[in-house]
Amino acid sequence: MFKDIIVGITPTGIDDCAVKAAVEFARKFEANLYLVHVAGMEQGWGAIEHLAPSGETGKLKEQISEMYGPLLGDLPNSEIMVVPGIPHSELLRLARKKNTDLIIMGPHTKEYEEQRSKMWGMAGSTLERVSQRARCPVMIVHKDVVTKEPLFENILVATDFSDQAECAVSYGGQMARQYKSNLSVIHVADGEAEGDSEARLEKAYGSRLAGLNASFEGCQGQPSMEILKKAQQGNADLVIMAHHSKEQDPEKAFLGSTVVQVALNATCPTMSVNHHFDLRCGLMYDQTGAVVQAEASA
Repeated sequence: MFKDIIVGITPTGIDDCAVKAAVEFARKFEANLYLVHVAGMEQGWGAIEHLAPSGETGKLKEQISEMYGPLLGDLPNSEIMVVPGIPHSELLRLARKKNTDLIIMGPHTKEYEEQRSKMWGMAGSTLERVSQRARCPVMIVHKDVVTKEPLFENILVATDFSDQAECAVSYGGQMARQYKSNLSVIHVADGEAEGDSEARLEKAYGSRLAGLNASFEGCQGQPSMEILKKAQQGNADLVIMAHHSKEQDPEKAFLGSTVVQVALNATCPTMSVNHHFDLRCGLMYDQTGAVVQAEASA
């Protein structure tokens, strides 16, 4: 399913959960795994171009290798990379170069853990920019992931019927077909009766999710709280959402964005999907669930 995985890391160790999850995925799928730290922020913008010649990137790589090397011992196709530059730019560049089909990110802000939601969600943050621009799904992991069979038994997709959310529902359907998972599609209504929301969900997505064990549910309330509640009630192994906002002011949009609040508080990983992606599992499915031949997408 996942053949090339990138994990954005720091030397602080705060990303342990993300790294451990990535290692388990790489082992399960026999995937190529790249642990990537982009150096430069701590040293200051003017020093970025001197990091490699000065040997600083080499020292950081040794430090990270001591930290995570034992986890990678039985993964022959794994690599620790330290590159100078601007974090989101280098992560996105490497993801394109490696034709990555999954980026995994962790908290990244150990020093200000109590302000984590603001650090993650603020306009211009690495998480925001990577999630918005990545050509593959971005999985956000801040707690240990229990790997089991099937890996994702219960998948929850939240939609607001936007174009980005359409992509999230389509990707959730693909994953549910691959894992034969239970799929719950929910919409947190704003002034819309719950029954009307469920009918709207079935009309919009029923045909494309035909053949799946899919359910549709409408609810009312604060979106992040309702999504978290449904994820807990349904024992979700994965929450899939679109990382976007209708807010024009980027500060308002991301300081309180629903996907950030869910990712920070969910007991399972949260996946940000903003574009139409295909699972690179060797088999693809049409809208009726029939197997079709398809090449891996970039």
